[in-house]
Amino acid sequence: MKQNLVSTPTHERCVTSYAARTQYKPGEVSPPHIKVKDAIDIHCHAHEGQQNPFALARRASLAEMKGLLFKSIPGEDPAEAVREVQDDVNRWAEKEGVNPIRCWAGYVCGRQTAPVSAKIVSDMIDAGVAAIWLPVFNHVITLSTVGTYRRLVDGNDAPGWIGPVAWDKALKLGHYNLDEKGELKAEVREIVHMCADRNVALFFGHATHGEIYKLAEEVEKVGLKRAVIDHPFSPFLNVSPDMMKELGQADILFNFTWDELSPLLGVDPQIMYNTIREVGPDHFTLSSDAGEPLFPDSVEAMRLVRGYMEAFGLNQDELYTVCTRNPARVVGLALQ
Repeated sequence: MKQNLVSTPTHERCVTSYAARTQYKPGEVSPPHIKVKDAIDIHCHAHEGQQNPFALARRASLAEMKGLLFKSIPGEDPAEAVREVQDDVNRWAEKEGVNPIRCWAGYVCGRQTAPVSAKIVSDMIDAGVAAIWLPVFNHVITLSTVGTYRRLVDGNDAPGWIGPVAWDKALKLGHYNLDEKGELKAEVREIVHMCADRNVALFFGHATHGEIYKLAEEVEKVGLKRAVIDHPFSPFLNVSPDMMKELGQADILFNFTWDELSPLLGVDPQIMYNTIREVGPDHFTLSSDAGEPLFPDSVEAMRLVRGYMEAFGLNQDELYTVCTRNPARVVGLALQ
């Protein structure tokens, strides 16, 4: 398989980054009162030990964002948890005289030791979630690429982290969307159909190329218009521009994230921009994938990822497409 180059040597990156950052003049930044006007973050984390969802919703409102899609949030009922955040930010915004953001809940299949279940997905949609993620943390590609908590491998609440797990062992421990014949498992296929029938967004999660193409076939067959591939340049996905051009024919969106640009992954923003330009902005969204203490909060992450793409060359209409117009399609928000 041809390697998809998404990072560059420091010297080479310095040449392009200095040209971008020294000429990018969006106006004075006054922390913490930043503006990310109209942006919708469709990949926001706020589970235990991460950024506080109530404080984040207020900060996003002050930044004049339109909304946040919470991929994770404390509790077993994400829709109810997000409703509490929405109620809180509405009350606060009324007192402060600002416009509150909209909040949406997502549900991740296969969290912890949970099965991938169409019944659970149906229940979550009934409860009010707006987006479904196929397995992420416990997917085979995650376990075999970066590893996992040792307790998930050794059991008995073993402390610490274990590095990449052999593929065969990872298959026994983690989730995989294909059956022995290389076709989508029945539960996964039913989830794709359910998202199409009930107009709910479907994120492919962490998936191998084989799974991605099978999911894309099913998405195209059922006419699902709210399908998303997250952080396509992460090692879990490694989706090349040529693959994006193929998959884009099924009307799938590619969600570039601050996570990819962060020092922890190190994707070159010049390459990210080049890809958006080559494939076309209509196929992309920008989001934070933030929440961890090592990252900026989601509002600042949105400012940065949007700022980088503007600095490297996206114009205002293109920025509106990737930060607002396309994300609004994902969460089902009608724009004025």
